[in-house]
Amino acid sequence: MSIFSRLFKIGQSEAHSVVNRFEDPIKLTEQGIRDLKTDLQQAMTSLAEVKGIAIRTRKDADNKKKLAADYERKAMLLLQKGQSGAVDMSEAERLATEALNKKEQMAQDAVRVSQEAQRHEQMANNLQGNVNKIKSTISTAENDLTTLRARAKTASSTKKINKQLANIDTSGTMAMLEKMKAKVEEDESLAIAYGEMASAEKSVDDEISRALESGNQSAATSASLLELKKKMGIE
Repeated sequence: MSIFSRLFKIGQSEAHSVVNRFEDPIKLTEQGIRDLKTDLQQAMTSLAEVKGIAIRTRKDADNKKKLAADYERKAMLLLQKGQSGAVDMSEAERLATEALNKKEQMAQDAVRVSQEAQRHEQMANNLQGNVNKIKSTISTAENDLTTLRARAKTASSTKKINKQLANIDTSGTMAMLEKMKAKVEEDESLAIAYGEMASAEKSVDDEISRALESGNQSAATSASLLELKKKMGIE
């Protein structure tokens, strides 16, 4: 929840309230990340501008230092020319004094501009820190979003399964199975009974047939025996 606080700049209790009002916290987080990326783009633009000012100001300070050194060099050359007689000494001293004044002014300007450059550089460093924090926050939020998506998918599937299980009438299903079991057992018993009845009827018919065949065979055997005995002269 601390992530939501950072994303939308609201208190922890308010973040809870916001999340509860939305049906899909994933979309809420995605929007927060998009807002952070917009903030990051703006911060990087500001950082580039401040860095540019710092660089230009630092160059200006360095140039003023060089000008100060150059005016000091010119003052020394003027004095040398005055000493050699190439330029009137009084004129050389006057111009050398003007050059030294310029040198002092440039030195003071160099110090002032250098301090200004330091302030811009410090501001750029602070902005860089903020940019790094936003980048870190975006990275953390995106990782959390990936985890949140997976958890949401798992939770949705689990909720669906549990809901289906909760809606199943277990007692009714078991009662139906018991009825089916009883019906099957009844049908199996009837099948066995009919089979036994069919076997019994078949056994009676077989006995009758065997008795009839046995009688016929005995009569035929007796006739053959009598005929043989007559042929042999046996009475």
